[in-house]
Amino acid sequence: MTVVGLTGQSGSGKTTVSAEFAAAGFMVINADILARKVMEKGQPCLEETVRHFGSEILLPDGSLDRKLLGKIVFSDRKRLDELNGICYKYINRMVEDMISEYSRQGEEYVLLDAPTLFEAGEDKLCDIIVSVTADKQLRLKRITERDKISESSAEERFNSQHDTEFFHSRSDYIIENNSSFEKLKNRAKDIIKQIMENSNAQKRKE
Repeated sequence: MTVVGLTGQSGSGKTTVSAEFAAAGFMVINADILARKVMEKGQPCLEETVRHFGSEILLPDGSLDRKLLGKIVFSDRKRLDELNGICYKYINRMVEDMISEYSRQGEEYVLLDAPTLFEAGEDKLCDIIVSVTADKQLRLKRITERDKISESSAEERFNSQHDTEFFHSRSDYIIENNSSFEKLKNRAKDIIKQIMENSNAQKRKE
């Protein structure tokens, strides 16, 4: 089984690339979805987070106030690291379980779609790394329009993320999304084709 890690900068177009992998037959593990699951009411991860950050991060019904927690951590790198230190171990456990289950089922290709792939150490679970990047001003425009947030809020997110060079130096494939939607999709398709062809060639050797 081939496990591909997909990561990149906020607003770079990673969601579109992930959809292309899914269309090609990859089983997709979305770390963002898992991050929400571990923070659901009653989950051990949320309970540990509350013990660390205080009950003020909860809404009246006992669920997480995501906007408030986001404001706390995205404006303070130390607090973000503390939150990640709590969450990553729960998310990674779920990722490992899902990869094992897909392997047991005989799946050939898995995509781990994870914005914090390197920070969480999930790159160690992958055979191939694909990163999506884009110029800052383009990403800023996309994020403010998509998430309906201010430019200053988007800048706070960017400040907590790695620069383009970080991804270039750690990836097997880079997709630079500074052009059209169609070019992004075509570049993703080309990479997927290469990965599958290389994987099949390796299997024939074995």
